[in-house]
Amino acid sequence: MDREFLSDLFADFGPVTLRRMFSGYGISADGTNFALALRAGLYFRADEETIPQFEAEGCGPFQYQTRSKTVTVNSYWQLPARLFDDSEELAVWARSALGAAQRAELRKRPRKRPVARTAKAPAKKVSAKKTAAKKAAVKKTAAKRPSKK
Repeated sequence: MDREFLSDLFADFGPVTLRRMFSGYGISADGTNFALALRAGLYFRADEETIPQFEAEGCGPFQYQTRSKTVTVNSYWQLPARLFDDSEELAVWARSALGAAQRAELRKRPRKRPVARTAKAPAKKVSAKKTAAKKAAVKKTAAKRPSKK
């Protein structure tokens, strides 16, 4: 599948962004990746709400082979072949896949950024009591200093 074919395929769905990925393309809308176009076919994002649709069509999840085993990716399912000829229904499935991808993003926890540490001074754990005592000492010192006017 080439870029032009994929752009035409999603014409009824709306504008999509195609990004080179593995042996094909990652397909996204509004910054959310919802489909994969690979040599093996077109796969849409799926979740507990949409998997029954794929199963009813006799489709299966994305699978790939490693040296020692077959890996199954249950979050992407192969699109029924009949939808390649029905762009309106493909658009309905694509909206469903986009919804599944957005729901998956909502379930992810935001990542905390690691605190930068210098090589010379590793971070020390300070108890809450010590921290409160230090803050009180700083306030006392500041109160004793004459103000500059």
